[in-house]
Formats: sequence, C-alpha cells, structure tokens
Amino acid sequence: MLAAETVARAGHCVYATMRQSSGKNAGAKQKIDQLAVDEKLDLHTLDLDVSDPASVQAAVDRVIAEKGRIDAIVNNAGIMSIGLSEAFTEEQMAQAMDVNVMGPFRLSRAALPHMRAQGSGLVINVTSILGRILFPSCGVYCATKFALEALTEVMHYELAGLGVETVLVEPGPYPSELLPNSPAPADKDRLAGYGPLATIREDLTAPFKDLYGGANAPRTQDVADAILGLIEMPAGQRPMRTVCGMDFGANALNDAVAQMQGDVLRSLQMGAMVPGKATQLIGKYPPA
Repeated sequence: MLAAETVARAGHCVYATMRQSSGKNAGAKQKIDQLAVDEKLDLHTLDLDVSDPASVQAAVDRVIAEKGRIDAIVNNAGIMSIGLSEAFTEEQMAQAMDVNVMGPFRLSRAALPHMRAQGSGLVINVTSILGRILFPSCGVYCATKFALEALTEVMHYELAGLGVETVLVEPGPYPSELLPNSPAPADKDRLAGYGPLATIREDLTAPFKDLYGGANAPRTQDVADAILGLIEMPAGQRPMRTVCGMDFGANALNDAVAQMQGDVLRSLQMGAMVPGKATQLIGKYPPA
C-alpha cells in the first residue's frame, strides 16, 4: 500500500483496493483508514478482487458514482511463482495468468471507456524486469509478465491520439510480500525428477533474502515514487517503461528494442503511434 500512501500524500484522491477488507485484510484496511484520518488524506479503501469480473466492475462503478471520473489506475496485484516450470500444475499456471494478466486486463477494460469519454487517463501496469529478461526457475512468472508487457505496449499504440496512455513500471528485486508469498511448484513427483536441480527455487531466492535483510537493501519507496512521478507527468511526456532499481540490463534492452519497435510501426505506416520516450531508470542500485 506504499504507492497509495505516497500518491495520497502528494494531494491526490486515492482508492486503495484490496481483497477481503472485512476478513484477512481487515488490519490493512484499518491502517489505511486511520492514516487518512490522522493525516487528513483523500484516501479511501475499496474491495476489489482482480480475478472476479463482477468485483472489478463494482469497484469502477463505485469510483465513478462517487467522483465522476477516473484519472489513473495502477495494476499492481501479482503472484510470483518461483520453481521449476514443469513442476507447476496447469491450475497453478492458470491462476498466475488470471491474476497477473487477466486481472489488469479486466480492470483496464472496465476503466477505459470512462477515460476515453473524458479524453484523458493513465493506466500504469506494474510488471517486472522479468517481463524483459529471464531467470531460471521463473518461467511461469516471466510468462505472465512478458504477456502483460506485450498487452500494455500494444494498448499504448491503440490509445494514441485519444488522450489515454498505458505505461509500464518494471521493478527489479525489492523487499515486498511477493517473495515470502511465492507459490512453490505443487507437483512434487515432477520436481523430484530433476535431481539436484530441484532445489533451484531455494538457490535463487536465498541471495535475495540476504540482500533484503542487509543495510543496503533496495528502497521500495523507489517504486512508489516512480508511480507518483508518472501520474504527475504531463500526458505525452511519460516514458513507455520505467525501470526501478537493479535492472540486470533491462533498461539497455528497452532502449534497443524501442528503436526496432519504432521501425516496425513506421514500416506499417503507423509512425504516429511510436511513444515519445522509450524508458527511464529510477532508483539505480547499487547507489553511486
């Protein structure tokens, strides 16, 4: 909820969404509601389950009913599946796709008609550097983030000229609930078939756990600041991609691919759809 707090403290009206605000997330709701009172913020909580189309539509309808418009949405819900790809079940893959890809698609589709009607709007989809580069044992997660990257960029092209932008925030490794809540592969028989490689999940995550617990852990605030910066940036000046923190070369890759993608659009006689700015890097890590 750091992004919601950061944007609200900057003077914006924010609806912080969560599942089961009267159940498992009641504590988070109470904390946000109290913060709004203590700091006199225009900050509200709202039930929203991105895997439930009715919940998504109800949330958008409520904001429109109360405020009359939606200026920006931030799709940040996600499942970070880590482990050997074959050992994840079809159900696990489907759930990851549903939350990480279909969730942002549902919310964007519910909000975009209002944005197009008002002639302005911003959709920020939070993906990952693993939507551009690949780590072993992150096949399922990478697949979902690559898919969301593609969808977001194509929608950016399609909305060009309508006053609405879809952009991407690509964090590197940051301390968050993603890693502690990461689902492991459920098919233990498939996992056992890989022998020593079956521990790749633990081998990959251990160094990052050490990093997060160290004195120089990356600042999660970087991502919240990036989101706020995009919201406050004038339309037409926002970069297509904002990389945060340890990028493992993703920022350079973005620059290179942007040139080639621009050539593709121009060859299709659609040069007007080329984003004005390809990428930016925020929160460089390790710091200079």
